[in-house]
Amino acid sequence: MDITSLPHLLTPLDVAAVAALFLTWAGITIVIERGLGKRSSVSMLMSDYRREWMRQSVTRDPKVYDALIITSLRQSTAFFASTAVFVLGGLLAMIANIDRLSEVASDLTLEQTPPIVWEAKLAVVLFLVTNAFLKFVWSHRVFGYCSVVMAAVPNDPNDPVAMVRVDQAAELNISAARAFNRGLRSVYFALGSLGWLLGAVALLIAVAITATVLWRREFNSLTRAALMRARP
Repeated sequence: MDITSLPHLLTPLDVAAVAALFLTWAGITIVIERGLGKRSSVSMLMSDYRREWMRQSVTRDPKVYDALIITSLRQSTAFFASTAVFVLGGLLAMIANIDRLSEVASDLTLEQTPPIVWEAKLAVVLFLVTNAFLKFVWSHRVFGYCSVVMAAVPNDPNDPVAMVRVDQAAELNISAARAFNRGLRSVYFALGSLGWLLGAVALLIAVAITATVLWRREFNSLTRAALMRARP
């Protein structure tokens, strides 16, 4: 079936649900990274702690502790990047055998859905997981840049170069964390987009649940309350 027939096979509700998915994904990212009015998100609070971490690292001797933290962060990004690769492989395998998936779905729902519709639904998941993979890989690389700049920070806090390098390391650390968090949000919405396999209404419900979970964790969680106490 020609791909040009896809718009005619999707209902207006399907189009609205997919639009809601991407708009909510973009919107929640903006809110989390910029804050909700004067209310800072967990990600914003952690940025302050990352800057404080870099400032404290100037006088810490030896700096093994800082190196261990960076290594742990890089391992996390590598783990999620590897997991995303496996998921991408599975999705591509499903798309390659879309006829079999269509047959199974038809048996369960007693409805005949053209294979191209299933391909479109899986393509949305594929796009989000691919985006997550790219974010994780970039985060891993920037954490590596951060470790190099940290090693270039003079041990003497009175050195005029010290605070310049500290600021550079902090910004790289924050940039890497931002990419990692964006990758995680992409994974959240990729899981939510699986709801489209059950229909447009299921997708809308999944998007609403995903946005609610993210909002709560960033703006109304015990984690945020803990970070607000004696913040730097």
